[in-house]
Amino acid sequence: MKNQILPHDHGGHEDKVAEHMPTESEIAGVSEAMKQLGDPSRLRIFWLLCHCEECVLNIAALVNMSSPAVSHHLKLLKSSGLIVSRREGKEMYYRTADTELAQVLHHTIEKLGKITCPEDSEKS
Repeated sequence: MKNQILPHDHGGHEDKVAEHMPTESEIAGVSEAMKQLGDPSRLRIFWLLCHCEECVLNIAALVNMSSPAVSHHLKLLKSSGLIVSRREGKEMYYRTADTELAQVLHHTIEKLGKITCPEDSEKS
């Protein structure tokens, strides 16, 4: 949006904001991550995996869902880059990706939801 002339001049700082407006491709990853976390089940799974590494069966038990449903949600979270997996023998383990986006989203979820981290509650 650099050097774009706006239809109305309101005397604000729109020109400075426009200079820093992210392109669609620059913001696509954040948009995809937020879209995936818009589902309450995926949000709970993501929060869980922010605190531990788990297999599908344990995740399913912890969130009270079937293993196929959890696997579906894990696939979507993984494709958006929010979680990663590793194989140990026949078992797959999942955890939150070690990225700035995942960390910021984790802290935002806890702040907005007024949720205490397990590590924080142990300090009390």
